[in-house]
Amino acid sequence: MTAVGFPFITPARKLHLKQRWSARLLKILGIRLETNEPYVSPGSLLVANHISWLDIFVINAAYPAAFISKAEVRQWPVMGWLASKNETVFLRRGSRGHARIVNGEIAALLGRGRHVALFPEGTTTDGSHIHPFHAALLQPAIDAGATIQPLAIAYRLPDGRFTRAPAYDGDVSLGQSIKAIIAEREIVARVHTTSALPTCDTPDRKILAHTARDLIAERIAQA
Repeated sequence: MTAVGFPFITPARKLHLKQRWSARLLKILGIRLETNEPYVSPGSLLVANHISWLDIFVINAAYPAAFISKAEVRQWPVMGWLASKNETVFLRRGSRGHARIVNGEIAALLGRGRHVALFPEGTTTDGSHIHPFHAALLQPAIDAGATIQPLAIAYRLPDGRFTRAPAYDGDVSLGQSIKAIIAEREIVARVHTTSALPTCDTPDRKILAHTARDLIAERIAQA
């Protein structure tokens, strides 16, 4: 019943439920969330490195957001329907016309004070390194005059050691990823902010993408 009613509740209540559900899932999986900053300016474009399917829940538990997703997700049973009712922006790759429409949707969400999150690497890693960032999807933040907020995601064991257990990269299946996660007694999911990037100061998406990546890489090295 909650799933049926979710698209019709108030935006504020919707964000609260997303945050609560995500935090609950992390707890069930034995994942402890750690953030360095409890507040991010409303209407920020959240830009993060990408390691796992868990990243979405980690970000939502810290800073509930609308996500940019590939168009195929819309066709997934149940999850696709929920995503379509939950401010998800679906991107059809390879279409410039569609990209303009998507940019407009993202700018509108940012303009209403919503966080929008994206993973500009375009793929996942095991968390030990970061690929270059694709700059195109940063353009809506520039158009809306919004702030870009880099988020550094890292998964560690309680003693601080690196773990690739949550990784969903290469040939790792979803089932293998889940088994690796629950095999650990506890995993610490660190989502740390870096300095925010006001787009009015640097309205060049390539420079912003490069700067965001460097800030995230630096913060992960300290994790």
